[in-house]
Amino acid sequence: MPDFIYLASQSPRRRQLLEQLGVRHELLLPNVAGDEAEDAEAIEAVLPGEAPTAYVERVTGLKLDAAVARRARRGLPDAPILCSDTTVALGRTIYGKPDDASHAARMLAELAGHEHRVLTAVALQVGPKRLSALSVSRVTFAAMTPAQIDAYVATGEPLGKAGAYGIQGRAAAYVEHLAGSYSGIMGLPMYETAQLLRAAGFPL
Repeated sequence: MPDFIYLASQSPRRRQLLEQLGVRHELLLPNVAGDEAEDAEAIEAVLPGEAPTAYVERVTGLKLDAAVARRARRGLPDAPILCSDTTVALGRTIYGKPDDASHAARMLAELAGHEHRVLTAVALQVGPKRLSALSVSRVTFAAMTPAQIDAYVATGEPLGKAGAYGIQGRAAAYVEHLAGSYSGIMGLPMYETAQLLRAAGFPL
C-alpha cells in the first residue's frame, strides 16, 4: 500500500481536513485546457426528478471515474483515489453552487428560517475495489433579512459553495442548530473518510 492517496478535488477545505487526519495526499485535478479538459458542469447536472441522495452519490461516482481515467492517462503511480461531493437539499430541491451573486441571494432567501440537509458522499478507489459512504447532516438557518443576505453575498463567500454558504465562514452567525457532521458540511466527513481509508488498509 502506498503511503499517500490522490485527492480528486479542488477544494482547499478538503485538503485541510485530510491534513487534519494526517493523510499524505497529492492532487489529481483535470487540466483546464487541452484534450484532457473535462466537463465538470455536465457531471454536476441534475437529472429530471433525481432525489438529492441519488444525485450526490451519482456525481461522486462520476467524478471518481474521471479521476481514475485521469491517473491512468497520465501514467501516474498507483495509489488510492479519494473523491467527494457535497450538496444542500431543502425537501427534494437540490441546491448546488450558485451561478452568480443574485442566484446566491435567492438560494439563501429560500434556506433562511428553515432546516435543510447537507449530503456529502465520499468514494475511494483502491485498485479494482471501490468503497463509498454518505454523511447526512441537518442545518437550521435563522431568519435573515434581505440586507443581511446582501451583506453576506457581498463578501464573495457564497460563490463556489453548495447552498451558497460556507459553515466555517461568516454564515456560522446564522446557523441556529446543527445535527450531524461539521466536517461533512465543510465537504469531507472525517469519520466516514477515516473508516473508508482503514477498510482499504491505509494506515491512519
